[in-house]
Amino acid sequence: MDFLLNITPWPAVSALLWIVLTVSALFFARLSAHRAIRAAANTLYVSLRFASRAVMQTEERLARRNRDVLLAAGREAKERIVEREFDRVNDTVRKDLANYSALHRALSESIARIEDDHRQAVDVPPEPPGWVKAIEAVAKIDAREGRVRVGNVLGDIHKSLVKAHQEAMHLYRASSGKRHALLRGMRPEWRRIQQTLDQVGKNVDSLLSRSVTIDRHMKEYEDIVRGQDRSVSVLSSSSLVYFFVSALVLMVAVGGATINFSLIARPMAEMVGGTSLIGGFRTADIAALVIIMVEISMGLFLMESLRITRLFPVISALPDKTRVRMVWITFSILFLLASVEAGLAFMREVLLQDELATSALLRGDDAATGLTGQYLWITTASQMGMGFILPFALTFVAIPLETFVHSLRTVVGLIAIGILRIISLSLRLLGNTCRYLGAFAVHLYDLPLFIPIWLTERNGPPGNRPGATCERGLAS
Repeated sequence: MDFLLNITPWPAVSALLWIVLTVSALFFARLSAHRAIRAAANTLYVSLRFASRAVMQTEERLARRNRDVLLAAGREAKERIVEREFDRVNDTVRKDLANYSALHRALSESIARIEDDHRQAVDVPPEPPGWVKAIEAVAKIDAREGRVRVGNVLGDIHKSLVKAHQEAMHLYRASSGKRHALLRGMRPEWRRIQQTLDQVGKNVDSLLSRSVTIDRHMKEYEDIVRGQDRSVSVLSSSSLVYFFVSALVLMVAVGGATINFSLIARPMAEMVGGTSLIGGFRTADIAALVIIMVEISMGLFLMESLRITRLFPVISALPDKTRVRMVWITFSILFLLASVEAGLAFMREVLLQDELATSALLRGDDAATGLTGQYLWITTASQMGMGFILPFALTFVAIPLETFVHSLRTVVGLIAIGILRIISLSLRLLGNTCRYLGAFAVHLYDLPLFIPIWLTERNGPPGNRPGATCERGLAS
């Protein structure tokens, strides 16, 4: 620095001389410097815009892939729902058609009995009594034959009339009672027919309601196959709901597995040794964790064998006979492991009571020892029950796990799309920032040269001034 100021005997003149030389050099290199700054700024701008465009293309491809995954998952779910509805309709129709012959026979027999009883219950008009003919014969008797004979005949007719009236009333009451009995016997048949027809009506209504449900599911399935935006939005929102719900259930399952681990970790230490280590972890803890993992695995295989979940297509594709055998095998293994856990829970309670009894004896508290042993069976039964039930409860983890796995793809895709959009926007903003920073650097470069630029612009023609050239370059 001192050397630069010593080019003349006067340091101030040396400094002024260096300033003039520097300004002159910057002024004469002004166009080249402006081009270099603009080139660097444009290079950064184009590079960042190109990177932003590449990120946007990646985001579009990921969005299409996520859309395809959503549509495929929704199509598969709708196919399972429609298949289940068709199976229910098939079962209902097969059951009704299997009973159709018996139903038709029962209705025919009931109708035949009703017709027979109705035919027998018809009120048949009685035949005209015989005294009508007798009166006609008396009316034809000649009056000259005498009144005595007519009186005797009329007396006999009166007696016959009374007797016939009594017999007719008796027969009428008997036939009326018989008809009423037949009509009363027809009521159970009518009720039976009504109940049968009501059951048929209920089956038909059930089929109609299920057909409406199938129509709705088929409409949604067609929308999914056509790939409509509304179906995609519905599937996306449903996937998010399924993700958070299944995650919540899995957290509950993790809590249950933790409780299960605490039940068997301590007695496992007595079985495998509490001081041995494997990779820095206690062997007892690893053994208890392995037992829990095996139980969860058996639960997954059991659910797959029952075709409740479809995480392993190989198990679902097994023949029915092999699949049923796998059900029994996995259930047997799970039952044995649950029994082992119940035994370990009992052993844990025994160890705990032994420690409590030892501590009480060391303190000399015999009353506490007796009180503890009096209610020992309650805690023992509770822990054994928990140790036996928790493995079977962890079996149902397969259902939320399947939902979590299927919805996780969609959620990760949505998160990745959001991140890529933010990166693309950031790159675009950074590119524009570099472009305007280049313009700012050009003006900042001209700031120390304001005197020569002002002189040049004042003395030179308007079209050939360096300032105009610079402004045209910046505008371009």
